[in-house]
This record gives sequence, C-alpha cells and structure tokens, in this order.
Amino acid sequence: MRNQTIKSFAPINKKKLAIQFILLFGIISAFGDITYEGAQSVYGPYLGYLGASAGTVGIITGIGGFLGYALRLVSGYFIDRTQKYWLITILGYGLLIAVPLLAIAGKWPIAALLIIIERSGKAIRSPGKDTMLSHATKQLGTGFGFGLHEALDQMGAFIGPLIFTTSLALTGGFKSGFTVMWVPALLTVVIALYVRHKVPEPKMLEENLPETKSLTNSPESLPRVFWVYAVFTFVSVVGFANYQIISYHLQVQKVIPEAQIPTLYAVAMAIAAITAIIIGKTYDKIGFAALIAVPVLTLPIGFLGFSKNPLFVIIAVLLWGAAISTQETIMRAAIADITTVTNRGKAYGIFNTIYGLALLISGVAMGFLYQYSIPALTGYIVIAELFACLAFIVFKKNIVKSLNL
Repeated sequence: MRNQTIKSFAPINKKKLAIQFILLFGIISAFGDITYEGAQSVYGPYLGYLGASAGTVGIITGIGGFLGYALRLVSGYFIDRTQKYWLITILGYGLLIAVPLLAIAGKWPIAALLIIIERSGKAIRSPGKDTMLSHATKQLGTGFGFGLHEALDQMGAFIGPLIFTTSLALTGGFKSGFTVMWVPALLTVVIALYVRHKVPEPKMLEENLPETKSLTNSPESLPRVFWVYAVFTFVSVVGFANYQIISYHLQVQKVIPEAQIPTLYAVAMAIAAITAIIIGKTYDKIGFAALIAVPVLTLPIGFLGFSKNPLFVIIAVLLWGAAISTQETIMRAAIADITTVTNRGKAYGIFNTIYGLALLISGVAMGFLYQYSIPALTGYIVIAELFACLAFIVFKKNIVKSLNL
C-alpha cells in the first residue's frame, strides 16, 4: 500500500508538491494560531480577572507550557513506532475546542484546566507536524522551509489577538473573544483533513534526495551533538520570559491600557512573521551559527520587559516576538539537520520535552521572582542567557568535531 501511494506521486514534481504542502500546513497553523495565540494573548489578564495571583499565573502557564512540550516525548515516540503522523496530528488539533470553551469557564481553576488541555493538544500534534514538515523542507532548505511555514503561522498569531482587542474594546470583557474562536478551531481540523487527503505520506518528499554528511554512524541512534544541542535549548529557554507574565506586569502596573495588551501581542506576532523568513534564510546560509540569535535576542528582555516605561516594554515585546520566531524556526530546523528520517519523530519529542521543562521552570521561577523582586527577575534572565551563550560555544565545537571539519 505504501509503495503504491509513493508511485502515485512519481510523476509529480516533488519540490512543487513540497511547497504546496508547506503552504497548506501554514494555513492550518494560521487558523490554529488564531485560536490559541489569540487566547494566549489574554491568558494572564483573564486568569487575573478570575482571581488568580501572579504566582498562580506563573504556575498555570508553566505547567501548561511543560505539558505542551513534555507530552511530545510520548507522541514523538508513538509516531516513530507506528508512522501514524496524520492521526495523531489531527487529534491534537481537535483539542483546540478547549479555547472557545473558556468563554464559559467562570472560575480560574476551570480556566486553568482548559488552558492545560489546549496546551496538551499542541503537544500531541507537534511532533507529527514538525516531522512531516521536515520532510518537505528538505526540498527547499530546512531554514527557509520552516521559516515560510512559521511566517504563515505567525499571521494567524497576529490576527488572533486582534479579535480579543476588538472584544475588549466593544464589550469590555473576554467572553465574546473566546466564543468567536469556534470558527478557526473547527476550520483547522477541516483543512488538516484535506491536506491529509492530498499528501497522505509526506515522508516520500525526502526520498531520493542527495545525502548529506551524517552526524551519527547509526541511523537509529541520536548523535552526541543532539544532546549537547538539547542543553543549549534548555538554558536558552529557561531564561525566556513568557508573554503571560509580561502581560500580567502590563496589567497590574497599568503600563499600558488593558485593551492594548492583545494588540501589542499581535504586533509582536507580525514581527515574528517577518523574522521567520529572515532568520530561516540566514540559517540556510550560515548554518548552526545562526542559533546564537536566540540568547542575543532574549537577554535584553530582562532589562526592558518589566519596566514601567511604556516605550521600553514595547521594545521588549518586539524583541520577544523576534526571539520566539527564531526559536520556532531555526531551532526546529536544526533538529531536522542533526537527525535522520528514522529517528526524527523521537528527536522532536525529546527536544520539545526539554523545551517544555525549561518553560515550566521559567514560568514558575519568573512568576515568584516577580512577586519578590523585579531586579532579581532581571538578574535571573541575564545569568541564564549568558550560560546559553557558553552552551552555544560548546555546541559549535561538537558540530565541528562530529563532521571532522
């Protein structure tokens, strides 16, 4: 059956099909992002509105972030063993219905549960999505391929928060914004089913391509450099402030009007969309060296993001948008270049679990540090990102050693 499916695509230009696949998946991700990124832009203020403290917001978003990545280890392993990329991916998108259900939450513990369900859905679908995309990006260059997808993805992340801006401006509340999210949540699943019908086996897009020098002697094992890369990922992300804690600061300190908080998030997503293409092309040109942009963009957020000066905070949020785009573009692209086809689902699962653990520690630590001392919070971010720079140097040395350059 598998061979028949591949043969049916034989007359088709694989590069053209890969572009179509990336663009269609970008549309899926855009509708998904309208749904959950729109909601993410107000998670902090919404939980605060329902009575949660800063520490509680940090714990909820930290746990949600952790599960949103930790469960990818299970999902990625299952995908590698069963090859059921589409089944798991579509199931994960189905859990986006937790977002519109937030309209009837009423109490912060119920809202917290729905947020965690939404984050878990992202965990379930992401290894399959990233693995399928990695096959297609090999036809274009992994950096540009992931960058193109991320740019479309971030357009949804730009639109979603504007829906909540409108909701807050017109009604003064969050309910109507969450209710509207039924539309993009359902469209995401419908379009995913269509793309599955069009390209049932994305793996064939990577078949018969010229081989690149491998970082491992065994196609089944993960190379040592992968684990060094995982350390770099962890220390980079553990010092990355999530938008929920920044938006909480904007609300409680009244740095900007509440209705403008989701608008600012939308602007950050627009910056992220532009950054995705630029950093993706840069990665294809200079390789792993482009990863140093992650700590470089993150470090200033500690100084600017928790200021009471509106201009400083706006700059911090723009840097935040560029940093999150860099993480979601070239950090994913690097996994595709470090691993082989046979272990990529597992690699994405492990990578995202480590990423999620870092987010959990970051969310909890920053939530409590914010209540204790903002200068201590700033110092925490700076120290973490300096360690990330050191980890990057070690990673680069291991890449050179692995390739015997």
